[in-house]
Amino acid sequence: MSLVPAAPSPRFVMSPDGRQLATYDFGDPDAPVVVAVHGFASAALLNWHASGWTRDLLRAGYRVVALDQRGHGASAKPHEPDDYSMDLLVADVTSVIDTYLLDDVAFLGYSLGARVGWHTAERIPDRISRAVFGGIPDADPMRRVRVDQARAYLTDGTPIEDRVTNGYLQMAGNVAGNHLGALVAMVEGMRNSIEPTPANAPAQPILMAAGSEDGIRDSAVRLAEAAPDASFFEIPGRNHFNAPTSRAFREAAIAFLDRTALSIAR
Repeated sequence: MSLVPAAPSPRFVMSPDGRQLATYDFGDPDAPVVVAVHGFASAALLNWHASGWTRDLLRAGYRVVALDQRGHGASAKPHEPDDYSMDLLVADVTSVIDTYLLDDVAFLGYSLGARVGWHTAERIPDRISRAVFGGIPDADPMRRVRVDQARAYLTDGTPIEDRVTNGYLQMAGNVAGNHLGALVAMVEGMRNSIEPTPANAPAQPILMAAGSEDGIRDSAVRLAEAAPDASFFEIPGRNHFNAPTSRAFREAAIAFLDRTALSIAR
């Protein structure tokens, strides 16, 4: 018997460029909303539901609207690099918020989802009142992926010599439903996308978090120091890949959401 409650069926939202985006709606429709966006090569249910986030957020009185980003999960998986950019990913999240008729949401993002959240919060501050960003670096770590080697592997099985590239493809290939061609297109398409910087930091209350064993921890601290209203939480004993399952991270995030909700209400 599974300890994880059954997930709702996906509801599809159309992106501005005509892509189907799978969303999952958990909880009381009248409860405060958390929009949750997963990391690269993951998916909404894997990142947020199987790890206990939806359970704990619902128990704390929140509604969760989770999104499969384009190229992931049950959402559309285009294979052209031009179909992936930070502007498109931000537009996808904004479309979900619009379609669900949400006026005031908290944003919850991890890794790539946190990078998307950083820019979404900066662009629509009237819709996103606060945010939790986990595992967010101040640069795009996927720039280290050798797209040429990844494409050669997908085309004819040429062995990948670059260790980082091989690691990314192995990670992506181990998640059921992933299309490596779509994910490699995303890596290539986002090469010239904007990155989190002090100049584009959101002004809303933010909780930044990273694992104590995560190589991007120090850059996450720098981003927290650069943002006008941000604090940093170190996730004890966790690296980049297992941090989302940390109970300490969930508890810190919910405490932050509760605390900032009270301050906003005043």
